[in-house]
Amino acid sequence: MTVTEDLSPLIPTPRDADRPTVRPGFRTAAVHAGQAPDPLTGAVIPPIYQTSTFTQPTVETLRGGYEYSRGGNPTRTGLEVQLAALEGGAHGFAFASGIAAEDALLRATLRPGDRVVSVGETYGGTHRLLSQLYSRWDVRTTFVAPDDAAARDEALADPATKLVWLESPTNPLLTVVDIDEWSRAAHAHGALLVVDNTFASPALQTPLALGADAVVHSTTKYIGGHSDVLGGALVIDDAVWEDQPLAELIRFQQFAGGAVAGPQDAFLTTRGLKTLGVRIRQHCENAQAIAEWLTGQDDVARVFYPGLPEHPTHELARRQMSGFGGIVTFQLAGGEQAARTVAESTEVFGLSVSLGGVESLISHPATMTHGSTQGTPQAPPRDVVRLSAGIEDAEDLIEDLDRALRRLR
Repeated sequence: MTVTEDLSPLIPTPRDADRPTVRPGFRTAAVHAGQAPDPLTGAVIPPIYQTSTFTQPTVETLRGGYEYSRGGNPTRTGLEVQLAALEGGAHGFAFASGIAAEDALLRATLRPGDRVVSVGETYGGTHRLLSQLYSRWDVRTTFVAPDDAAARDEALADPATKLVWLESPTNPLLTVVDIDEWSRAAHAHGALLVVDNTFASPALQTPLALGADAVVHSTTKYIGGHSDVLGGALVIDDAVWEDQPLAELIRFQQFAGGAVAGPQDAFLTTRGLKTLGVRIRQHCENAQAIAEWLTGQDDVARVFYPGLPEHPTHELARRQMSGFGGIVTFQLAGGEQAARTVAESTEVFGLSVSLGGVESLISHPATMTHGSTQGTPQAPPRDVVRLSAGIEDAEDLIEDLDRALRRLR
């Protein structure tokens, strides 16, 4: 289709919206970016375009640029504009899951024979995607410790290295990685830097401003925020890859691969994103209170939380983030069985693999979220438990954990 009928006053355009000269504050952008009231009725909330396809006035003319919802849907467009605004990027892309977003980026940029350098502390699903799926297509991944600059630079020196993958904070040990340093190292060798910003969310950290080329999210987590929607996202600025705009490569992969966010999922994600700024404050406050309480418990050998002054990357977190996040991981003095007992003994914390919702959740990463890493050097310790602090009263959460720890005595 080469001709587009202009209906932009009526519905969102699938083209990326021009960024304002002066950026609004985070909470303002979360509420308003891509979310203009319906011009036909004045409805404050834009309608959900629950449709698979769109009629055309002629065979060569599209209304507003929309043809088929795999290629574009106004509800998804609104979310994509919203995501780009909050991450400070030019282009947003919404997918059916976080892994679908990761897969689209990898497919758009890698070819057989290429190499990826990834931080070793990474989500089990990402580890599985790289080490078990992409390895079948001769894409090799080298996992390095977040603080091992020598190993990173050695891997980057390989001309086949095309992409560097970071999480910060990492999952589940919450190491904050210096994004600026890693971006300079990657770019010095002509590699793209991708940052999984799921744990921090754009409310606490904007990796594009620190030199990243692409940001990936599981929007299922903090962005959706209510444990009722599955989704993923990519946000990029105006990066160029192999003489082509990276946005065009990803847009083609999104359309051709088809793992897009449906209109209902996009609507729910948009709704959740509007309250992220206020929710994240309570997540952080509760996590800080829990982490400080855990440090004084005899059954706890170590607490991993960037908001604690003794955390190895506390000072970096203070510089790089505007808050320390809602995840707390702790190591049990009694080993793996103690960790399992605690994970299975809470009442307010629900035992679950997910995180980032308004309700608090607990997991045993080694056997749950990171089961795919078992037997590898990247497997998390088996004696740690990961908490996702919700927005309940902190006193109730601490009392729940206290009851669970007393089961060990």
